[in-house]
Amino acid sequence: MAASPAPPQAPPKPTWDPSRAQPPFPWLRPTIRIRLTLLYGGMFLIAGILLLSIIYLLAAQAISTGNQPLFKIVSFQKLQVSSDNCPAINTTSLPLEDFKDAISRCVGHQRQEALDNLLSRSLLALLGLAVIAFAFGYAMAGRVLSPLGRITRTARQVAGSDLSRRIELDGPDDELKELADTFDDMLERLQRAFTAQQRFVGNASHELRTPLAINRTLLEVHLSDPDAPVELQQLGRTLLATNERSEQLVEGLLLLARSDNQIVERKPVDLAEVATQAVDQVHAEAEAKGVEIRGERKPAVVRGNGVLLERIALNLVQNAVRYNVAEHGWVEVHTEVEHGQAVLTVSNTGPVVPAYEIDNLFEPFRRLRTERTGSDKGVGLGLSIVRSVTRAHGGHILARPREGGGLVMRVALPV
Repeated sequence: MAASPAPPQAPPKPTWDPSRAQPPFPWLRPTIRIRLTLLYGGMFLIAGILLLSIIYLLAAQAISTGNQPLFKIVSFQKLQVSSDNCPAINTTSLPLEDFKDAISRCVGHQRQEALDNLLSRSLLALLGLAVIAFAFGYAMAGRVLSPLGRITRTARQVAGSDLSRRIELDGPDDELKELADTFDDMLERLQRAFTAQQRFVGNASHELRTPLAINRTLLEVHLSDPDAPVELQQLGRTLLATNERSEQLVEGLLLLARSDNQIVERKPVDLAEVATQAVDQVHAEAEAKGVEIRGERKPAVVRGNGVLLERIALNLVQNAVRYNVAEHGWVEVHTEVEHGQAVLTVSNTGPVVPAYEIDNLFEPFRRLRTERTGSDKGVGLGLSIVRSVTRAHGGHILARPREGGGLVMRVALPV
């Protein structure tokens, strides 16, 4: 009887530990807490020593001044005395009791004067030390927190889609360096992910466009045959329309994937010119539907990508024309500069849109009410692309229902 094969053994566990290596004496690590403790403790100790030294010198000076004699004995025979601090005892006929009272008053006055002098000088010394301490503390705090400013500046540059930036923080192995190294590792992974995404978008663009272009060419060749049966021509036109919708869907998805990132290369673009070009492209469709396009387009120059900004205007105007009323419809396209922002406003007549459905319109493949991708009005990516491109340019889009039906779309971009 043949022996049964032995069950497969579990693969060995990896011996490499991806966690960060711990130093042999972690309590000796120059952490931010230890450095700040030593810094502020040393500053407090130095300030205390300086303050005590100044008070000691001032007190010594006050005692030296107070040790000076209050009066001088001029003659022992007549007990004549003279004093610059106590003019009241300069008279020779002063009784003994009055002489003692005058001496006591002079001693009290001199003591009070010495204390006042010591207090005023101590306050001045304390004020000077406080100014020095605040200036030194501000400088040292800026030095300690300077890595945070470097991390913040790098994060802002990365927010502008410059994923090649790295912090590369040097210095002691403390919490800030650990944070910077972790941030650099995260940026490295993000850069690889975005590079892979761009590569995928490029490959998908080529792989998806090529077969659709071949299908369109074959269908157009067959439709150009005058001897083809009517049924075949009808089927060819249906397939050609389906192929065209697939091409629009692919173009929209690729544009949506590319426009999710910030725009790195920016050039001056006039929204009025962009809106005019969009109106010209939709003019024939608007005339076929009986929709009037009007509006005042004032110059509004922004810095961005002209092709993507033209897609914003084109999608908004196309939606305004396609989602309109059957008779006496209109579309208004305005551009202007308002409160330091370039504003593109597209409003139209059309069906009544509930306010709770506004947010859903910006989601991919969502339209008014229950319309889905089977509609002949588009593939459902127009407003998603508009929102994505607007955010990539640092702007925002606002939609609100219009009284009587239709929508008002307002795109604001920084000048």
